[in-house]
Amino acid sequence: MIKIDSITCSYNTTPVISGLSLELYPDDFSVLIGPNGAGKSTLLYAIMGFMRLQSGSIRIADKELGAYKRGELARLIAYVPQESVFSFDFQVRDLVLMGRYPYQGLLETWTEEDHRIADAALEKLGLSAFRDRWFSQLSGGEKQRVLIARALAQETRYIFLDESLSQLDINHQIEIMRMLKEIRKESKIGIVLISHNLNLAANYASRIIFFKDGTVMAVGNPDELMRSDLLKGLFGIDLALSENPLSRRMNIIYPS
Repeated sequence: MIKIDSITCSYNTTPVISGLSLELYPDDFSVLIGPNGAGKSTLLYAIMGFMRLQSGSIRIADKELGAYKRGELARLIAYVPQESVFSFDFQVRDLVLMGRYPYQGLLETWTEEDHRIADAALEKLGLSAFRDRWFSQLSGGEKQRVLIARALAQETRYIFLDESLSQLDINHQIEIMRMLKEIRKESKIGIVLISHNLNLAANYASRIIFFKDGTVMAVGNPDELMRSDLLKGLFGIDLALSENPLSRRMNIIYPS
């Protein structure tokens, strides 16, 4: 479990997160929802040790964040950015193999086990036929699947995704949400996704976290949080809801 206790983080002198407390579990598919600038990405950076805490504490698996070495953290948390720009092009299999770096010693090369794990991740994401393709030649949806495969090859307890679906077509967003739900179910890996798509979150996540003004506004399962009063408090707009006949979850009906 990741236990976040009353943390405050700032950029220069501007507070971005203030007094935030939250628990993240390794068997949940959690989606962070909130307005731009609410501090969602900052929270992920803080958990990964990239943001200094002004106050409060973060514990991962009953150990203080500051007690972990960088390589140890990389065995606990994998990170998928919104987009990745590489100075050099890579073949898909080589890029997925990079997920094995936390397990390498100095000057070591990839082992047979590393190759097996990378190939299993490619197969899991339906990318076996792409293993020799160049990353730059892939579509946006294919690239995101490769980055998720790299995170899966890292064999961590958590995978963080920072708006990783925001630039994809809706068919690719649905495809990846299904894959993330399956990964969480089969591998018991905690998925933490930042998203602005409330309906996708409601249909696929096991837990939603409403985030506003640098702190947690509400936490619960989709049935608990997909309520007009909570959504108005989060976004300042009246939104109608209706049950999705396929997922049986409440979804937003956008006003005309």
